[in-house]
Amino acid sequence: MTTAAAPRTVLERFPAGHPRGSWPADDYAAAQRAQGIDAQVVMDLAADQFLVVNDHAPGKS
Repeated sequence: MTTAAAPRTVLERFPAGHPRGSWPADDYAAAQRAQGIDAQVVMDLAADQFLVVNDHAPGKS
């Protein structure tokens, strides 16, 4: 049985090789949450990046 993942919008990308690791992505996500946007940090292993994503489809609240 397969389940479809909820659509995600990538708000910003940060290189995983950054000297501070995921901190810039975490800081950005926290700033988005402070503005009322449900943002979380995920790792894109294939691209070697931290992504700040929102689980809502674009244009929907």
